[in-house]
Amino acid sequence: MQKGCCFTGHRVIAAEDREPLRAALEAQVRALAARGVMDFYAGGARGFDTLAAEAVLRVRETLPVRLHLILPCRDQCRGWTTADRLRYEEILHAADSMRCICDVFEKDCMRRRNDALVDAASVCVCYLQNPRSGTGYTVRRARAAGLEIIHLLTVAPVQTALPEV
Repeated sequence: MQKGCCFTGHRVIAAEDREPLRAALEAQVRALAARGVMDFYAGGARGFDTLAAEAVLRVRETLPVRLHLILPCRDQCRGWTTADRLRYEEILHAADSMRCICDVFEKDCMRRRNDALVDAASVCVCYLQNPRSGTGYTVRRARAAGLEIIHLLTVAPVQTALPEV
């Protein structure tokens, strides 16, 4: 039995990559659900985490999948634009569960959030363009923990090849 699926990816995604990535995420969530993976874990950040959470919520309209948010801190969205905050609050409200690593931002809360995402999963769906990043760290940690790694590339909607990290 699969434990669940965590997501990790970059905050900044080129405008032309967003729609193909949205479609790839939804297709991957459906494919994993067909394999029995019903619990999906996202970190609540802007960019890939937001797209992934929204994909789970869309799939949840027709399949019994669950969205779990593991957030680094309660004030994660401080400094975000109003539009980004509203989108974030909609996801928070719709999620099946939410856990905060820290009450307020601390030096290592992002790394601890990433570790918690990996610990909750047996599959990691990632969008990795820069291996020297929090996403790169999370993918390396997931690989070391024995998780199945599924790397989404916008040129191929469901892709498993992963660049060296």
